[in-house]
Amino acid sequence: MTLSVLPVDREPAAGVVLLSGIPGSGKSTVAAALAKRLRMAAHVEVDGLQQMIVSGGRWPSATPDPEADRQILLRARNACLLADSFATAGFVPVLDDVVVRRSHVDFYRASLTAAPLHVIFLAPDPATARRRNQARDKVLATDWSPLDEAMRQELGGEGTWIDNAAQTVDETVESILSVTGLTPEAEADPVLS
Repeated sequence: MTLSVLPVDREPAAGVVLLSGIPGSGKSTVAAALAKRLRMAAHVEVDGLQQMIVSGGRWPSATPDPEADRQILLRARNACLLADSFATAGFVPVLDDVVVRRSHVDFYRASLTAAPLHVIFLAPDPATARRRNQARDKVLATDWSPLDEAMRQELGGEGTWIDNAAQTVDETVESILSVTGLTPEAEADPVLS
């Protein structure tokens, strides 16, 4: 059996989605559901990139930590490289990350170059996010709900904010499709058929 070298890249994706919000806002769940609704998409969990660091990894904390801040940008850079690779191959990348600072959003904007960027913030009230955190398998030792106020102050005019406290996952996905103009898997891809 011989393997023909085929071109990897094709018509770029219609966009890149950066889905943010405080822990418990539903980022990972909604990002996975959104990617499944699109014809060709990839879900890039930025926390998963952080977990690839085998030794020396520093997660964000409530106290100042310059090394953790550096690693936030390292994982964002790696997410952007991966997202641009998917986008140039025709897959809509859906990234989920906790983005709290304007400089972090600006970093994503400057680094993602293959397709237009749609920045979406999932913004349930902090009590709802806390309840969701307590109900899931991934238990967080830190209460991150104060990030809600910090995000709203720092990033209130950025992207699209969706209060998904009373929405189902499917309703939130529909809201994102509506504001981004991305098309669900309606028609089959002639190249893949």
